[in-house]
Amino acid sequence: MLPSYINKPNINETYQNVESLRQIYRIGNGPSSSHTMGPKKAAEMFLARTPGADSYKVTLYGSLAATGKGHMTDIAILKVLSEAAPTEIIWEPKIVLDFHPNGMKFEAYDYGRKLIDSWTIFSIGGGNLANEETKAADQPQVYDMHTITDIQKWCEKNGTSYWEYVEAREGKKIWDYLAEVWEVMKAAISRGLNAEGVLPGGLGVRRKAADYYIRSKGYVDSMKSRGLVYSYALATSEENASGGVIVTAPTCGSCGVLPAVLYYQKMSRDFADIRILRALATAGLFGNVVKTNASVSGAEVGCQGEVGVACAMAAAASCQLFGGSPSQIEYAAEMGLEHHLGLTCDPVCGLVQIPCIERNAYAAARALDANIYATFSDGIHRVCFDRVVEVMKETGHDLPNLYKETAEGGLAKNMHLQNDCEVCKCYPE
Repeated sequence: MLPSYINKPNINETYQNVESLRQIYRIGNGPSSSHTMGPKKAAEMFLARTPGADSYKVTLYGSLAATGKGHMTDIAILKVLSEAAPTEIIWEPKIVLDFHPNGMKFEAYDYGRKLIDSWTIFSIGGGNLANEETKAADQPQVYDMHTITDIQKWCEKNGTSYWEYVEAREGKKIWDYLAEVWEVMKAAISRGLNAEGVLPGGLGVRRKAADYYIRSKGYVDSMKSRGLVYSYALATSEENASGGVIVTAPTCGSCGVLPAVLYYQKMSRDFADIRILRALATAGLFGNVVKTNASVSGAEVGCQGEVGVACAMAAAASCQLFGGSPSQIEYAAEMGLEHHLGLTCDPVCGLVQIPCIERNAYAAARALDANIYATFSDGIHRVCFDRVVEVMKETGHDLPNLYKETAEGGLAKNMHLQNDCEVCKCYPE
């Protein structure tokens, strides 16, 4: 059974960018954490602060407007606000606000069309919301160290692992939440492996998870293992693309990587659930460091911040499951992120399908390879994880906007120009 709070979000929940793993692992409906989950949450919060409004107007800016149709941004907002009062959606893809590319302005009006409230908020990735007010405010702190370098030193000094640092800072209740996360991840894979048909959106992309799973059974050894990992990643990513319930890890668009790796390890090695939860804690810690020091938003840093970070998280989790030392775990995560540097976010039609779904499957396999490579080593290497995070942030800011979730460059532009993408016609020019 799914957690009771999945469809009952806490309207009073703070939108501040706190560090808890609860912010990295968010349970909700796809297809996008920044374009679907974040806007829906913002709409719920604005509705709560404007009871009795006669009408609403929501203006979407930058990436939210450029790919909002494919990500169902308007549907997510209208599902909340239009039930209370008539709601108008305004698309402004060419206007990018300074704080973040995913900007949105909510306006509420009374019976005389007089403005009674206005609120500008930004969906900064992973379902998190922020604006200048939250930036200026004192942020709630869960962790006292914000780099893997410092955390690793603490672990080595105290003879502990990364998950024990998480427990020391989050408290023992974090295990209850991670248990919920693991159940939702498994449920998404199970549903995805048994679902067939064409994904919604107009691209005509068929679900492949079931086929990959069945075909993997005809192979042995490495071919079988790869096929299974692919199928698990495809299952979750396809569920996300269809608007199913998934867990951000760290985003919806990259939600298939970590569950695939953990589920494969669980099924092939029979790891106890408590060990899976500890691996989730470690993975979340690495994801949190990236979110704190850089970004996990495709609209801000490209897909390297989504699939790249997911691969790093999965590599760290896998290495821990296999008994890696803190330095080996850090090395595995570093490779997972380093070898995704520069990865662009160019979703065809703004849908989380091409190339997103395949990228999840490939990244899951890469995470397993990073674990193996790190396990063969002594953990000593020249480039540390924190340095790669810095480079990822710099690279993301150097990327032109057309490669950051705007559907204006790369594969998205190429397919549109070749008239392969009929659904692109639904986007405002």
